[in-house]
Amino acid sequence: QVQLVESGGGLVQAGGSLRLSCSASGGSFSDYIMGWFRQAPGKEREFVSGISRTSKYTYYRDSVKGRFTISRDNAENTVYLQMNNLKPEDTAVYYCAASQRDMITTTPTAFNSWGQGTQVTVSS
Repeated sequence: QVQLVESGGGLVQAGGSLRLSCSASGGSFSDYIMGWFRQAPGKEREFVSGISRTSKYTYYRDSVKGRFTISRDNAENTVYLQMNNLKPEDTAVYYCAASQRDMITTTPTAFNSWGQGTQVTVSS
């Protein structure tokens, strides 16, 4: 299975931007659909965005559409999440995940490799 390491989290004021990165190793990165999830304290882990193997398809939860952009660089084995116009409700630990399913899915159990997470805190 591929190993994943996230970076790029931090503290930002509302309206600010952050770019998360997730580097993969130990597997064929282009074989995986990649996703970003987040988990706030006391809440369940939720799907944020996903991207297909060739970047042809992307998918976002409604609350981040128009603000977040997912992308990947298969040559660099990295997936990114550009987050603009951040809101306090975006505060969470963000995880990247890899799936070998045939299509993007929002279900965490469909992803079989996970990173350790990176904290994003948005102050009001």
